Amino acid sequence: MKKGNPTALLPLVVFLALFLGSGIYFNMQGVDMAFYQLPAPVAAIVGIILAFVMGKGSIDEKMDTFVSGVGDSNIIIMCMIYLLAGAFSAVARAMGGVESTVNFGLSIIPPSLILPGIFIIACFVSTSMGTSMGTISAVAPIAVEMAIKAQLPVAVAVGAVVGGAMFGDNLSMISDTTIAATRTQGCEMRDKFIMNFKIALPAAILTIIIMIISGVSGQIPDDLGYSVIKIVPYIAVLVLALLGINVFLVLIIGIVLGGVIGLLDGSFTLIAFTQTIYDGFTSMQEIFILSLLVGGLAALISKEGGVDYLLNTITSRIKSVRGAEAGISALVSVADICTANNTVAIVITGPMAKQIADENGVDPRRSASLLDIFSCIWQGIIPYGAQLLLAGQLSQLSPIEIMPSLYYPYLLAIVAILAIIFGFPKAKA
Repeated sequence: MKKGNPTALLPLVVFLALFLGSGIYFNMQGVDMAFYQLPAPVAAIVGIILAFVMGKGSIDEKMDTFVSGVGDSNIIIMCMIYLLAGAFSAVARAMGGVESTVNFGLSIIPPSLILPGIFIIACFVSTSMGTSMGTISAVAPIAVEMAIKAQLPVAVAVGAVVGGAMFGDNLSMISDTTIAATRTQGCEMRDKFIMNFKIALPAAILTIIIMIISGVSGQIPDDLGYSVIKIVPYIAVLVLALLGINVFLVLIIGIVLGGVIGLLDGSFTLIAFTQTIYDGFTSMQEIFILSLLVGGLAALISKEGGVDYLLNTITSRIKSVRGAEAGISALVSVADICTANNTVAIVITGPMAKQIADENGVDPRRSASLLDIFSCIWQGIIPYGAQLLLAGQLSQLSPIEIMPSLYYPYLLAIVAILAIIFGFPKAKA
């Protein structure tokens, strides 16, 4: 491996410093969603300009390098999947799929299992929708209302929602974190899901056991309307993806199914259906643009030796497969703490994690799982992340008040660390 050049990393440092610094500043000013006031793509542009200024060669040569990074096949495929995932999520929501899914889950929960029930509903909704933010916005208000009526601690109910939301964000076939992790590591979504699920499931089971032992019960509203047919698109996407069907085809089928159901029950007209699809496209605009820009920035940094330096620094301390897995986990953890965005953290560190994995014999399914798991752990814990900020806003609680009740992210961290130490689950050929 080349020795590398540490100064080549300066554009990336500037990008992260701008993103983190602006978040800290706005947070001190008391601005809501402080870490999302400065759009990440704009911060990335500043880093790109600096990379152009610092780089060797002509402007044309540097532009060729940048464009080759933007046009990398993995980046383009990832961006196309983002668009289709956004469209599916928007269509399913517009035809009432989210409301039906939540109400169906609530209608079958025994009052004695209200907290684990809320957690399980959030797990299913987030795995179906592929978005923790969408899950929190849909389930948290209901959880707060139920907690108040049943005289339960609101923070515990909201913590259950956030935990379930991060479960699905980590595992869902249409989550942007799954898309980014599998594309950067070069493995199939189904294979990553199976590997990831074996680590996430024990943490989820332990979470449910703790909630049951707590012995908290409450009342569930009676007037919960739902339509089972509206849950079908979510189940179809999950099952088809697990069967190994091409992800583009899976998402298109999900969009069509949701569209047909919505058209038949009058949820929207044909024109409104097309507009909803486009709304789904635009909902992915920021991460779409950022992925392209980060791909170009990474190519510029790599050409100047920045990536080689970073990899040398990390790999010099790696003596085993476990060490490589710990290095990948630490790399994405630091990135998420700095950016407060799990997808951005994976997009930034994914190519470096791939190289570490290849050089140390880490299975791609394993590296993809660890990237996704540790980015979601931190995203579900940091009080300045969008998930806890939204949960706090909806529940009128401080994110700090919710943090002690985040059983699932803490347990997932423990299980994931044990998985690295003891090498489970084994990656079968």
